[in-house]
Amino acid sequence: MTKKAFVAIVTCFNDDETINYEATRAQVRRQVVAGNNIMCAGTNGDFTALTHSEKIRLLEEVVDEVGGKADVIVNAGMPATFETLQLAREFDRIGVKGIAVITPFFIACTQDGLVRHFSTVADAVNTPVYLYDIPARTQNHIEPETARKLASHGNIAGIKDSGGAQETLEAYLQVSKDVEGFEVYSGPDHLVLWALQNGAAGCISGLGNAMPDVLAGIVKGFNSGDIEEAERHQSVYTAFRTDLYAHGFPPAMVKRALYLQDASVGASRQPALMPNAEQDAKIRDILQKYNLLSGADA
Repeated sequence: MTKKAFVAIVTCFNDDETINYEATRAQVRRQVVAGNNIMCAGTNGDFTALTHSEKIRLLEEVVDEVGGKADVIVNAGMPATFETLQLAREFDRIGVKGIAVITPFFIACTQDGLVRHFSTVADAVNTPVYLYDIPARTQNHIEPETARKLASHGNIAGIKDSGGAQETLEAYLQVSKDVEGFEVYSGPDHLVLWALQNGAAGCISGLGNAMPDVLAGIVKGFNSGDIEEAERHQSVYTAFRTDLYAHGFPPAMVKRALYLQDASVGASRQPALMPNAEQDAKIRDILQKYNLLSGADA
């Protein structure tokens, strides 16, 4: 099976914090040209700062821009099953490869509660549903045995693992080996190649916003059997991740790094990271180290 790289695309904003749809479309084109697929309204897309209607229009714009040249997955997850269902039905109408559903946040859930939540959404749409686990942000974790139970649902197609623990990723991968058709997409940027080598269907990466060609190079190298090339790209990707994430919250660092490459993406909606000159100087140094600044910016 050909493995796929998805980039959790940023949402671009104007100075007044309204969405800049044209700039977002430009970022989508950039990723598609590199050979990457798109995840919309994910963590790196500032989904918690977007309104219900904005998410619907954002997906419509992204799908239109992609024009069938790549796959699109969109996150519908919200704290309440009720609103998640509303979004999922709209996304189902628009048409995408998959609807990711992040675990509810703020509300503490039992594993039985998670089974009910995800099953209810999967029952309501025709589009395949992907579980989305990122416990550091939501405080709710999909245990591997819960994933196994949900994998038997006819419309739950896989899981995006953004927990960062190799042990959990291994457990999800075992579920995918035991349950035909259940796909695992790796979220941690330093584990892209490892995950592919151990059975993942692909990866969904936020860091790829700032380094699309390197992410694509990992997956292309693996798919072509050129593991040395894949390892070379993974080494660069891991080093860039280590350098950049040392300076703050990863999605904020990715957005700022991308902003310093292309100011049209704008800042994030508040109360996200407030840029400062000292931090920008450090990020700019990192971008220069990896040759990610144009001559004018360098």
